[in-house]
Amino acid sequence: MRRRTRESMSMGENELLVLRYLLKAAGQNRQVSPSELTRYLGVSTASTTAIVDRLEKSGHVTRVPHPSDRRSIFIVATAASDEEVRATLGAMHARMMAAVVDMTPEESSAVIACLGRLQDAVDQVDPHPVDAEAAR
Repeated sequence: MRRRTRESMSMGENELLVLRYLLKAAGQNRQVSPSELTRYLGVSTASTTAIVDRLEKSGHVTRVPHPSDRRSIFIVATAASDEEVRATLGAMHARMMAAVVDMTPEESSAVIACLGRLQDAVDQVDPHPVDAEAAR
């Protein structure tokens, strides 16, 4: 889902992560600094600057001055990017719901059981076999 959202919005993985992070922060009435984005992404400050530059150039974010520290800025998602993400994900969610809305209770139970088994299989991490020669 994220891959298709990225593709439809012509973004890379980190750009979409930043945009989603900024939109969530905005929903919490919280301002986000570039250094917070750097910590969140686990990348260098130069990489963060390049990501923000690309997002700003595409009209997805703006840099706004900090109200009390003239040397600082916040990164804010634009209203247009919020609408674009909502429209992209909203259409995708609608299609997903349409695919399952008419399932019978029996079909739903079968799908849930199957997904549960798949999750159990994925959650089981096999330990790496110990090389007997290396352990000596």
